Amino acid sequence: MRDEATKRARELRRDGSRAEKICWELLRAHRMVGLKFRRQHPIGPYFADFACVAHKLVIEIDGDHHAFQIEADAQRTARMEREGWRVLRFWANHVVENPEGIWAEIEQAVSAPLS
Repeated sequence: MRDEATKRARELRRDGSRAEKICWELLRAHRMVGLKFRRQHPIGPYFADFACVAHKLVIEIDGDHHAFQIEADAQRTARMEREGWRVLRFWANHVVENPEGIWAEIEQAVSAPLS
C-alpha cells in the first residue's frame, strides 16, 4: 500500500499544474520563514498539494474543475481538519496572477499561533 501511495505522489508531483509549480517555487527549499513544505503529502486517503507538517498546514490549489466538485472538496477539507490540519485553498488563476498575494496569505497563516 505504501509503495502505491509513493508512486501516486510521484505521478502527481511530475504532472503538477502551472499554478502548483509556481506555488512550489514559493515554498520549496525552506523559503517560507524557514519552514519545510512537502508536495503531494498523503493525509488519510488524500494527497495534499502542499503540507507543512510542523504547522499542520495544508495548501490546496484548485483548478477550474473544482467549481464542479465543491461538495467533494468540502469533505476532503473536513477530513483533513478532523485530523488536525488547517487547510488553505487558492484558485489556480489567483496563484498564477498574484503569487505575491498567495505568499502573504500563507505567511500570515504560518505566523498564526499553533493550536
